[in-house]
Amino acid sequence: MAPRDARVTALQDHPTASARDIAADVRAGRTTAREVIEHTLAAIDAAEGDLQAFVALEHGLVRAAADQLDREQAAGSLRGPLHGVPFAVKDIAETHDQPTAYGSPIYAGNRTGRDALVVARMRAAGAVIVGKTVTTEFACFSPGPTRNPHDLDRTPGGSSSGSAALVGAGLVPIALATQTAGSIIRPAAFCGAVGVKPTYGVVPGEGILDLAPTLDTIGVIAGDVDDAALALGVMADTTVGFNRSNVEVARIATAPLRLGWWPGATPLTLEPGIAELMRTAVIGLGDTYGLVVEDIELPDWFGDLVEAQTTLMRTEALTHLERELREHPDLISPSLHAFLAPGADPEGARHALVLRDRALRHLEDVFTRFDAILTPAALGEPPLADTTGSPVLCRTWTLLGTPAVTLPGLRGPSGLPLGLQLVGERAADASTLGIAARVAAALDAAGHRLR
Repeated sequence: MAPRDARVTALQDHPTASARDIAADVRAGRTTAREVIEHTLAAIDAAEGDLQAFVALEHGLVRAAADQLDREQAAGSLRGPLHGVPFAVKDIAETHDQPTAYGSPIYAGNRTGRDALVVARMRAAGAVIVGKTVTTEFACFSPGPTRNPHDLDRTPGGSSSGSAALVGAGLVPIALATQTAGSIIRPAAFCGAVGVKPTYGVVPGEGILDLAPTLDTIGVIAGDVDDAALALGVMADTTVGFNRSNVEVARIATAPLRLGWWPGATPLTLEPGIAELMRTAVIGLGDTYGLVVEDIELPDWFGDLVEAQTTLMRTEALTHLERELREHPDLISPSLHAFLAPGADPEGARHALVLRDRALRHLEDVFTRFDAILTPAALGEPPLADTTGSPVLCRTWTLLGTPAVTLPGLRGPSGLPLGLQLVGERAADASTLGIAARVAAALDAAGHRLR
C-alpha cells in the first residue's frame, strides 16, 4: 500500500485547534463544549478506520460529558483551565466509566469503577475524556493495531501508540502517555508530535499500571509545548513551574542558551545519515536564534546505562506480572515472553541504581556548562508496523529520571518524521519546557516545521 497521510486525507475539513485556543473559545462563549466534541467526533470517525487508535470510544458518553460542562457554564461555573478540551487516555489508566484492559486479552472488559488520579484531575479541570487509546500489551513491546498517521504502513511506536497517533493526526490536542523505556518520546517522534516525559515522580501514578515502578513515568503527548505544559500543570503533584508564564521561563525566552549535541552512546547505531542530518539541523540553529549548539562528549560508561535500564525494567516487570504469567501464560505474547525470558537479576537491578546515581552526579557538572542536551529521539524514521521501533535512545534518560521533550520538525530521507529529544536537568521541568519551546520556535523559523 502506498503511503497515505490520514491527517490530510481524512481531516482536511476538520482542522484541530490547540487546547489553549479551545479552552479560550469555550470560556468566551464563541463555542460550546458540545460543539467542540461534535467536531472532534466527526474527525475521529473519518480517520479511525485507518488509524485504529481507540480501544474504547462511546459517543453517547462523550456527548453527555460535554453537555454537563455546558450546563455548568450556563449556571456560571467553569471547572478549570481545560473546560471543554478533548483529552484521550492511554488504556493503562483507570477510568470509572470505561474499561481498562492494559493492552492485554487477560483484562478484556475489565472495569475498576474508579479514575486514575491524573484522569480525575483532568476531569476536574474540565477536560472531556473522548476514549481509551490503544497501548501495547502491559505497556511493553508487542505491536498493537494502531498505524502511523503519516504512513499507514509504519508504526506509531509503543506503548503510547494510540495517544501519539491521535495527536499526530490532529484529532485531539492532548493525550495521556507513559514511559518505562521509550514510550512517550519515541511515539511522539514517529508521529510528529510533542511528547513530554517529566522528571520521574512529578506526576502521580495512582490508578495506572505498575510495570516497573522505579522507571514508570506519567506524561503527555500534545500538539505543542504549551499545550503539554498546560496539561502537566493539571496532572502534576507539585508546583514545578509547568505554567510557562513564570519568571524563570520568561528569562529563557530571550537569554542566550547553550545546548549540547550528543548522538548517543557508542553502542547505539542510528540509521545511515540520520545522525549527521540531525546534527547539521541543530548546529544550524546557531547564533541566528540565540542558541549556541556544541558537540559534547559523555563518558563511555554512559553506554552501560542502556543495559542497566533493561535489566531493572525486566526484573521489576517479572514481579508485577507474576500472576498473569503464572495464571495466563497462553495469553501473553511471544514478544513479551521473549523479553522476560532471561529472568530476574536482582543484583543487576541494584547495580543499575548505583550506575544511575553515578550518572546523575556526572550530569550535575554537564548542566553547569549546558542548559540542555539535544539528542535523537529514535534511531531513524518510523519502521514498518510489525515492530514498535527501538527505545534504545530513550532508555538512558528514563533510568536517570530526567525531564525529556520530543520536538518534531525534521523529516528523514523518506519524508517521514524525525524527532529531536531535548533533555533537561532532573527537577528542572519549568526551564526544560521553556528551552524546548524556544528550540521548537527556532525549528519553525528555520523552515523545519513538520506540522
